[in-house]
Amino acid sequence: MAKKILQSAKVAAPGGIMSQGVEVPPGKMVFVSGQVARDLDGSVVGVGDVTAQTRKVLQNMQAVLAESGATMDDVVKVTVFVTNLEKNFSDIHKVRAEFFTTGYPASTMVEVKSLVHKDCLLYTSDAADEGLGVDLGGRRI
Repeated sequence: MAKKILQSAKVAAPGGIMSQGVEVPPGKMVFVSGQVARDLDGSVVGVGDVTAQTRKVLQNMQAVLAESGATMDDVVKVTVFVTNLEKNFSDIHKVRAEFFTTGYPASTMVEVKSLVHKDCLLYTSDAADEGLGVDLGGRRI
């Protein structure tokens, strides 16, 4: 894993499980489509429960990453779309701390009116570097 965490003394420290920036060397990039908290049969997991949905999306992300030999430690960028930012920010980051334990990815989180399914509470897209470089595209949580 060859990512470098960027932290500027001229910018406020991140307020969650994230870094200000991440640098990766050129190499192989893998793009993963957006995910929502769905089981194999397509049913939404954790209806009304952002913690369960966040966990399922991150588990789905792990499974897709594994197909290219990457892990959550390789993730360099996460973008999250959430239907209630004020209510869910803290709970989302508590679950993210289970999956991102060191060298946190750069991150953006924004509130949106709705997602692909009425029971989905969040959506995430990610980028990762597996030593060669891996990018995870849109993820639904």
